[in-house]
Amino acid sequence: MKGKRNSRRPRTTLVLALTLVVGLGATAPATAAPAAAAGQAYPFRDPRLPVDRRVDDLLSRLTLDEKVSLLHQWQPAIPRLGIQAFKTGTEALHGVAWLGEATVFPQAVGLASTWDPALIRRVGSAVGDETRGFQQERPTGWGLNLWAPVVNPLRDPRWGRNEEGYSEDPYLTSSMATAYGTGLTGGDPEHLKTAPTLKHFLGNNNEADRTTTSSDLRPRVLKEYEEQAFRPAIEADAATGVMSSYNLVNGRPATVNPALDDDVRTWTSQDLLNVTDAYAPNNLIGTGSQKYYATLPEGNAAALKAGIDSFTTDDTNSVPTTTAVKSALADGLLKESDVDTAAGHILDIRVRLGEFDPGGGKYGSIDKSVVNSPAHQKLARKAAADAAVLLKNAGGALPLKDSVKDVAVVGPLADTLYTDWYSGTLPYAVTPKAGIAARLGVPVTGSEGVDRIALRNTASGAYVTAGTDADGEALKESAGGGTAAQFDVFDWGAGIVTLRSAANGRYVGYNWSDFVNDQVQPNGWFVQQQFALEEQADGTCLLRYAGYETREPWWSNPVYLGPAGPDGTLGLVARSEAAHYAKDVVRSGTEEAVAAVRGKDAAVVVVGSMPAINGRENDDREDMGLAPSQEALVEAVREANPHTVVVVENSYPTTLGALQEKVPALLWTTHAGQETGNALADVLFGDVNPAGRLTQTWYRSEADLPSILEYDTIKYDRTYQYFKGDPLYAFGHGLSYSSFRYGQVRRVDGGYEVAVTNTGSRAGDEVVQLYTHQRASRDKQPLKQLKAFERVSLRPGETRTVRLTLREKDLAHWDVTRSKWVVESGTYDVLVGASSDDIRSRTSLKAAGETIPARDLSRTTRAENFDDYEGVRLVDESKARGTAVGASRDGAWLKFADSRLGTGGAKFAARVAGAAGKVEVRLGSPSGTLVGTATVSGTGSVYAYAEVGASLSAAAKGRQDVYLVLGDGMRLSTFTIR
Repeated sequence: MKGKRNSRRPRTTLVLALTLVVGLGATAPATAAPAAAAGQAYPFRDPRLPVDRRVDDLLSRLTLDEKVSLLHQWQPAIPRLGIQAFKTGTEALHGVAWLGEATVFPQAVGLASTWDPALIRRVGSAVGDETRGFQQERPTGWGLNLWAPVVNPLRDPRWGRNEEGYSEDPYLTSSMATAYGTGLTGGDPEHLKTAPTLKHFLGNNNEADRTTTSSDLRPRVLKEYEEQAFRPAIEADAATGVMSSYNLVNGRPATVNPALDDDVRTWTSQDLLNVTDAYAPNNLIGTGSQKYYATLPEGNAAALKAGIDSFTTDDTNSVPTTTAVKSALADGLLKESDVDTAAGHILDIRVRLGEFDPGGGKYGSIDKSVVNSPAHQKLARKAAADAAVLLKNAGGALPLKDSVKDVAVVGPLADTLYTDWYSGTLPYAVTPKAGIAARLGVPVTGSEGVDRIALRNTASGAYVTAGTDADGEALKESAGGGTAAQFDVFDWGAGIVTLRSAANGRYVGYNWSDFVNDQVQPNGWFVQQQFALEEQADGTCLLRYAGYETREPWWSNPVYLGPAGPDGTLGLVARSEAAHYAKDVVRSGTEEAVAAVRGKDAAVVVVGSMPAINGRENDDREDMGLAPSQEALVEAVREANPHTVVVVENSYPTTLGALQEKVPALLWTTHAGQETGNALADVLFGDVNPAGRLTQTWYRSEADLPSILEYDTIKYDRTYQYFKGDPLYAFGHGLSYSSFRYGQVRRVDGGYEVAVTNTGSRAGDEVVQLYTHQRASRDKQPLKQLKAFERVSLRPGETRTVRLTLREKDLAHWDVTRSKWVVESGTYDVLVGASSDDIRSRTSLKAAGETIPARDLSRTTRAENFDDYEGVRLVDESKARGTAVGASRDGAWLKFADSRLGTGGAKFAARVAGAAGKVEVRLGSPSGTLVGTATVSGTGSVYAYAEVGASLSAAAKGRQDVYLVLGDGMRLSTFTIR
């Protein structure tokens, strides 16, 4: 086991050791190299040596320019040493992405819905193998450093990237991340299959203004919620670094968050490779969005000192980064030892990946035959089936009986599969309709249930027409009709539709010049296939272009469509010049679907989202409901055929409105990859007994949620842990075709055990969940908190005793009065059941912990360690480190509960910066007894602190709740009352 290399220690060549090992003999390089280099007996190529010695040897052989060259995402080859180019950042969130056809597994939120770490480890291992398979060819741009998994807790389901994460619960998130990461690494930290990177550190759960918004993480939220999603995977050596997020954390850009070194690197004895998010270094500077530093040399120097090793920016062009780092060295902003430290972290990972071992090391022989292998296809099908969550099943509507032979499969997602931004390329696609037809062995009736329309200019009578060949043509207005003038309208909610040309089955999109029907799916960074049909008072509609770039501040073009050329080609025109179209319905999608399902043994309606439109990177959701036309379709189908089951295929909790009351069966799946249709058929017909469980609370309304920018899960009652309302479906919910009986939970050494019996008539899995609740505490505590879970398989009538680990230290929370973890003495409820609101057995335990004493304000107290607050933001104490509290209005206040003030006559002293004003010291409430006022003259800078003070009245004594009331624009760092 290699020892931990101090992240700030200059690396030096171990002369004596290396002199001795040269005699061990030459080792062949891992890949082809120039003859002169290949013949050298370099110690860094000797796998018998400890990793740190190999890294030190290689580092000692590099020039300063070569070391600096390693700090960019695209690391060049070093031919004189036989070293190939290396790239950080192969996407592998739920399969290898962007490199060609590869096995596509369910989206990450779907993988987590299995609640099965063993299965997720197998998926991770398969993805790691396929990454290695692609690596055999190793063209420029491929690499073994993976940017996955995403472990940001899913505290708000409106986050556009909800599909990328695992759960709103940090323990479940970390369990899945550790499993997936262990599969990716191979489980041996000294010999890595791949090098996974956790995204995105830290507090990243909104896309709106993501580079300029600051996530306020008070110490308890930081320690109990955010860090707990990242830390376990690092501790388990299931990840080899983190990617910094775009946002600010407590006022400081995450790219220069000192926690990258101060905290993350303390969680493991292994070296870590920390990277920036794409173009984030450029956001830091005066020309960027954050303007935190004036120049790129200053920003890059600060990032390196904070713990960044690799800069992801400027695509393949490393010159701006290397030039800036060299300038920082020349100006004294960096020392060569800082470069050595970062380069050493990078080389450590490359050594452990086997790059310099004979044959590429332990995993060097994995070839491309593993990519989309039959074994991986089978695993993808199992993962998709095991992830499906049965939300509702009234009257035993599911599984479909053997007598069901004549089935209709309808809905906008019935016969298509969508991929997301980080998906791989589907090698094949089994749609829901195709999967059900294969299961039945006969064709099934289908309908997408979408309207086919023609758009007729009411002024000229001309129709909007599209091209008929595969590449399409620019849309025009012409006198002709027929299929060239017909479009299928897919409604995705929030007023957004896509238009698919009936002439060639391709979607209409904007290509920066024309509108062309040439896309197989909506796609691309700006998703230029989005439109809105704006109904007018006269019954006509305007056709508005709604591609994502129209939301950007730089967009200045008009957004309405109308004839813009002499030949009638459609272009962007001002609203006053927009064409008014009559929307002629050629075919009613609802009527077609109703005809398809009438008289059938069963109707399956597949509705849901389009991952490029209903929220994704750089775009949060506006609502969580189904598109109105989809909900209307379900209601019409249900009325036509009472044997209707609904599949909701999307990536986030959905406010289903009245729909969930009207249909007998609801099954949820994420966009589940190439085997979606087979997996759905497996579940619908009972070949697989569903056991997926929700990893997030499903709310009844967006009104149940605060602003997406509020990161304080404790104060704003976020997630199942604190939410006091009535959810549509609770965290951990999921039904089965079997029933399960729980015995009495009992305490055993190391945790608890409970007997679980399958009382149903078919084999099935139960996810046994253990929650705790602290009955009394100094601090606000979760209503419930997941501490352990186990997915168990039981035959009919079988009983199994399930053991769930729970240690007393697992009951700890962060004590802000002393900045440490603490287990309070007292009684804790232990709750075991099938979900967070379906508790089947309970007991209690008495913890012999400690009592948190009264606050000692005579010691220097950091303002951020408050108990409650109003009207403040957490801000950067300095650009380098520290958190202060900034008042965002007059009368802002901080509460410091249960504080010991002594016998009276004390003095108040505080360290403040920013605007002039006053700090009031009050007792009992923000408007309570005023015992002292400190006057602040203003420091002229938010980073220039001054000491202010005041004598307190005699009332300031005993144990009191102390409130500090601040004026607008003031910053408070620390204070004392003594």
